[in-house]
Amino acid sequence: MLSWAAAFQLRQHFRQSLWAVPLLGAVAGGALAVVDLRIEGHITLPRAWSYSESTASSVLTTVSGAMIGLLGLVVTVGVLVVQMATGTLSPRFMRLWYRDRLQKLVLAAFTATFAFSFALLREVGPGSVPDLGVTLAGLAVSVDLVLLLLYLDRFVHALRPVAVAAAVARSGLAVLAQADEAEPAVRGPDRRSGEVRGQGVSLHSTRSGAIQALHARGIVALAAKHDLICVVRCTVGDFVNVGGVMMDVYGAPSPRDLRRLRGMVALGHERTIDQDPAFAVRIIVDIAIRALSPAVNDPTTATQMINHLGALLAGVGSRAQSEHGTFVDADGYLRLAVPTRSWDDYLDLGVSEIRQYGRRSPQTCRRLRAMLMDFEDVVLPAHRPAVRRHLEALDEMVRLSFGDGHDLRFALMQDRQGVGGPSRAPAAIHRSGRA
Repeated sequence: MLSWAAAFQLRQHFRQSLWAVPLLGAVAGGALAVVDLRIEGHITLPRAWSYSESTASSVLTTVSGAMIGLLGLVVTVGVLVVQMATGTLSPRFMRLWYRDRLQKLVLAAFTATFAFSFALLREVGPGSVPDLGVTLAGLAVSVDLVLLLLYLDRFVHALRPVAVAAAVARSGLAVLAQADEAEPAVRGPDRRSGEVRGQGVSLHSTRSGAIQALHARGIVALAAKHDLICVVRCTVGDFVNVGGVMMDVYGAPSPRDLRRLRGMVALGHERTIDQDPAFAVRIIVDIAIRALSPAVNDPTTATQMINHLGALLAGVGSRAQSEHGTFVDADGYLRLAVPTRSWDDYLDLGVSEIRQYGRRSPQTCRRLRAMLMDFEDVVLPAHRPAVRRHLEALDEMVRLSFGDGHDLRFALMQDRQGVGGPSRAPAAIHRSGRA
């Protein structure tokens, strides 16, 4: 029986594979051809749908060849996507692009049409012409062309940096929303907080990899059944080496319990966004600092990244954060503790590198200031001191970078467009409520 971690990895593989859905499409196309051949003689068709042997053979041959050509076109586009992502965006974004459903639908439609036409082609002969099948093949080509146009439109528009940032921010906010929805089912008041009973047993990793997900419900259920307390040392997204300690288990766990617990921690070659909203922040920051590098020098793109980064961080900052996520069983006893990122961690991740790489760009400094000033209005009061610390760090960096005079005053302003929007003088004016 597959462990939860193995099942999670299998789901990840199929979600990101570009062969699984097209293969199902080919199977479906062949099956549809078999069904068509069985009903050909039982359906009366209009005369316009009747074809000669040569016409049917030509149509089906042309359709089969066209589908192979279109598959090659889509593969070429996919190669261009990889090159564009690694050169101008972030290689980490490819994990989301591989999940694109339209891309898989297009590939599946092409392979299904090819399999359907090729299967019918061998049945064409004297006195045996699948009229319905030939007509359906023609209609399938029309549908495939529409899907191809939609796919090309997606390729052209969805791979712009600003579109990528918007999509990644939505994905990160969706992960946060899923975590909020899952909380009532597994969290509650801890009746035995901090109590650790028995000798702790360290659970070592048998392979290296990034922690992609934890099966919190399964760990809680197992710990409740055997009266255990599990304390995870690493958070989702951390990289663990072979032999590294993933979890401390308190109580009296059996070797079987430890194997099952190990099977509830999914490891992979790289991070995934499924339980890791910080990975979304990482992708957006990567695109921003690449745009700010001397080789690219595109601060406007960095400013657009800050727009969507602010939306994502505002969603994080409006939620309560703690150093550990504690999960309890149905009776309210602590069963699982997982280290979690604090608001300071998210803010450091989202702001620090952009501030450093954009220190010579007034546009970036002004947009960062506007984002941080907005946070003072939308995040929880407990999170505002961290925002003020970053504002002070931004002030210090701007003064060191621009010296005195007009450039300094210009860079110290806040502007939601970076440069070009209604700018405001330094933070004191904003806080006082005067325009």
